[in-house]
Amino acid sequence: MDIYVRRGDSFWYFSNIFNIPLQLIIDSNRDLDPNALDVGQTVRIPGFAAVDYRIRAGDTLWKIAQSRNLQVDALLLANRNINPNALYIGQMIKVPIRITWRIVQGKKKYDYASLMSDLRRLENVYPFMRVPSIGNSVLGKRIPETLIGNGNKRVHYNGSFHANEWITTPIIMTFMNDYLLALTNKSSIRGLSMQNFYGQSTLSIVPMVNPDGVNLVLNGPPEEEPWNGRVVELNRGSLDFSGWKANIRGVDLNDQFPAKWELEKERNPSQPGPRDYVGEKPLSEPEAIAMAEMTRRRDFARVLAFHTQGEVIYWGFENLEPPESETMVNEFARVSGYEPVKTIESYAGYKDWFIQDWRRPGFTVELGFGINPLPLSQFDEIYEEALGIFLAGLYL
Repeated sequence: MDIYVRRGDSFWYFSNIFNIPLQLIIDSNRDLDPNALDVGQTVRIPGFAAVDYRIRAGDTLWKIAQSRNLQVDALLLANRNINPNALYIGQMIKVPIRITWRIVQGKKKYDYASLMSDLRRLENVYPFMRVPSIGNSVLGKRIPETLIGNGNKRVHYNGSFHANEWITTPIIMTFMNDYLLALTNKSSIRGLSMQNFYGQSTLSIVPMVNPDGVNLVLNGPPEEEPWNGRVVELNRGSLDFSGWKANIRGVDLNDQFPAKWELEKERNPSQPGPRDYVGEKPLSEPEAIAMAEMTRRRDFARVLAFHTQGEVIYWGFENLEPPESETMVNEFARVSGYEPVKTIESYAGYKDWFIQDWRRPGFTVELGFGINPLPLSQFDEIYEEALGIFLAGLYL
């Protein structure tokens, strides 16, 4: 929500009028100098929207503010040049509304368009979050990253490396929305203060690593050639893409990282297809390249890659993981009920590469149980299990 600076106004004053943490207002207005505000400047207030209201007989700003648990000055800030002593019937004014509900409605077939729509709406209400692009998919779709917080501990979550594991994206997006709500409403999640997390951590999220693949599973083949015919051919003529894990070129993005990639290549399919083809070389695919470049740039303390299914958490790679990985995975297991598994005979995954190259904690979390793609009927249960892991990833 936009308000207008008057003589003597400050971010500290806006924080008190709207009961929003000062740091969130500062971070929502990175282009402004808090110590040199100019009269008439526009300031963004996170966690609020402005709705139209038509003045009726008997209305005063005080009555309107009282009925909405606002201070009168909040109405004056949202309505430039309004005269509170000369309201007239039929006059349209803006009334600030505190957002206390989820914008993300994740319990649906959540494709790339759903993701981008929700990110735009979240960014509008919560401008302290940043949404840079880490690169583009094969079909040119922008792969967004979200950044929340400004702490020194950099934590990364991602979802939908595998196309038919798309439910990981709305699960992660629901947590992101709940985190943003708790920050602006000064509320807690499971008794934990989110404001502490914001100051201590920078949370990076790539909610959909594989947008082309997710759209293929949910919406069918792309209309444009050669992709339409090619994916059907790779899928052995079938139009049922529920078993498709790869990107649109038939390369498994979680077999793309230079962590004993050659061992994975030896035992996996030698040609592109719905799953397990490792590509012609490590980091051949634009989505994997984007993830690798982002990871090198951000210097994360830990990474968690969310997949489905199995209710297990993989946490080791070639005994290169640090000692604290075991402590962390045991806490993840405690809060989720999932089983910690140190290693399986699997290579070239994102968390494998992270552990190998940084010697820091990396985890692959297999949400839910059943056959991929998991049904939406599991959504609420999976979210409650994952929520503990999302939180522990920030407080550990």
